Amino acid sequence: MVEMMDNKPLSLQGLRLLIVDDDPDTRKLLSILFTLEEADVMTATSVSEALEILPSFKPDVLISDICLPDEDGYSLMRKVKKLDSARGKRTPAIALTAFIREADEIYAYIAGFQKYLCKPIDLDELIWAVASLTGLQQYA
Repeated sequence: MVEMMDNKPLSLQGLRLLIVDDDPDTRKLLSILFTLEEADVMTATSVSEALEILPSFKPDVLISDICLPDEDGYSLMRKVKKLDSARGKRTPAIALTAFIREADEIYAYIAGFQKYLCKPIDLDELIWAVASLTGLQQYA
């Protein structure tokens, strides 16, 4: 468990996280990480698979790679925003990517991601990003 700034443990218990990445090792690593943090985790390998899972799972946070096989993460985020608009709810989202250009980061924010993290993934930074998007950590 990660500790907050005041040394209290940070718990992701009960948070629903949807991880979208076509790399099986990344999906497995993140699934294990967040399961150990007591979150409920679903994974998808593509935009189409994520869009099938999203309505019934209703994740608290979406974590998506940008480079996906059928459509990119920017497209996924635009579609999620449309679904959110119809439901009257916002799905916080984190972009995970190997793209490190400033323009890629700007595209991610324009598409609707609230956080942009580069691979290789810093696992503590990712946990803090999830915590900050869900209001669990005001300092993250």
